[in-house]
Amino acid sequence: MDADTILADITQMLGQVIGEDYLLEVDVTMDTAFSGDLELESIEFVALAGLMKEHYGAAVDFVGFLAGKDLHEIIALRVGQVVDHIRLCLEAVGSRG
Repeated sequence: MDADTILADITQMLGQVIGEDYLLEVDVTMDTAFSGDLELESIEFVALAGLMKEHYGAAVDFVGFLAGKDLHEIIALRVGQVVDHIRLCLEAVGSRG
């Protein structure tokens, strides 16, 4: 799966979490910051993680990805970092199968 497809998936999930109307005001790109640009709260991160698990399955461990980061890294997290993590996880699963 390529980065553009994953970005579109994440954007759609963000619409479910923070509302489609909010996304009309923000152009979600690889450089969009979850905290600074989207103003995601921790409960919304949890909801996003749940949607990603539902969509991608166990192959993408978003909670584990976040657990490996310190607070400052999580606050500065950008959509592109998550897209890259998902792509790498899916590639790893594909190379095993």
